[in-house]
Amino acid sequence: MTGIGLRGAPRSVVAVAAAAVLLLALPVLALVQRAPWSELTSLLIRHEVVDALGVSLVVSLLAAAIVLVLGTPLAWMLARVDLPLRRLVRALVLLPMVLPPVVGGTALLFALGRRGLFGQWLDRWFDLTLPFTTAGAVVAATFVALPFYVVTVEGALRTIGEDLEQVASTLGAGPVAVLRRITLPRLLPAMGAGLALAWARALGEFGATITFAGNLPGRTQTLPLATFQALESDPEAAIALSLVLLAVSLAVLVPTRDRWLPTR
Repeated sequence: MTGIGLRGAPRSVVAVAAAAVLLLALPVLALVQRAPWSELTSLLIRHEVVDALGVSLVVSLLAAAIVLVLGTPLAWMLARVDLPLRRLVRALVLLPMVLPPVVGGTALLFALGRRGLFGQWLDRWFDLTLPFTTAGAVVAATFVALPFYVVTVEGALRTIGEDLEQVASTLGAGPVAVLRRITLPRLLPAMGAGLALAWARALGEFGATITFAGNLPGRTQTLPLATFQALESDPEAAIALSLVLLAVSLAVLVPTRDRWLPTR
C-alpha cells in the first residue's frame, strides 16, 4: 500500500497531526533540555541508583522469562485453537493494558496477599509470601507485561497463516515437528519483538509494583520507583533516571517497530 505525498494531504489534517506530534515531543524535549548533562555520570553511579538498577534488571529479566514461557502457548491457543469463550479470554489478556496499574496492584494484593484469595493457601501450605518481596515485584511486572508479548505473537501467527504447516502435516510431519521446524522459525522475529516490548514494559512498571511489592530499597525499589522518590528530594537525580528509562524505551521501540506495527 502506497501513501500520498505530504503536499497532497489536506492542510487541516497535517496541522492537527503536527499538533499531536508536538504534544508528544514537547515533554521529551523538555526532559532532555533540563538534563544535568555535566553531572549525569556522578548521579547515575550513586549507591541507591545502582541498587535500583540492579533490582530493575533482575525483576524485568525474570518477568520477561516468565512472559516467554506463559505467553507463547497462550498466543498460539488464541490464534490457532477455537477456544470456548475466546473473546473473554482475549479480553482478560488485554485487561492489564488498559487497567490502571494501581488497580492491578490492588487486585494482585487481594489475590496473592497473605489473606488473599489464593495467597492465603500459598502462605499456609508453602510458607510463601509474595507482597513486599522481590518475587512480588516480578509477579507485578509479569502481570502488566504479558499482554504486550501475547498480542504481538498472536498477531504474527495470524499473519503468517497455516499453509506451510498444513502442507507439512499432509506429508507426514507430526505436530511437534511442525511446531519446531516450521512455526517457531517463522515466529522468532515476532517473539523477539514481543519479548523486547514486554521487557521494556516490565522495566518501566510503577503502579502495580509499588502497590503490591512496595518501595523497599535493594529489594523492590526499581528505577521508576527510585525516580518517583528522587523527584521530591533530588530532582536532578530524578531527571537522570528518567533519561535512562527514556533511552531504554527508544532503544526497544525503534528497531522493533516493524515487528508489531504493519508497514506499507
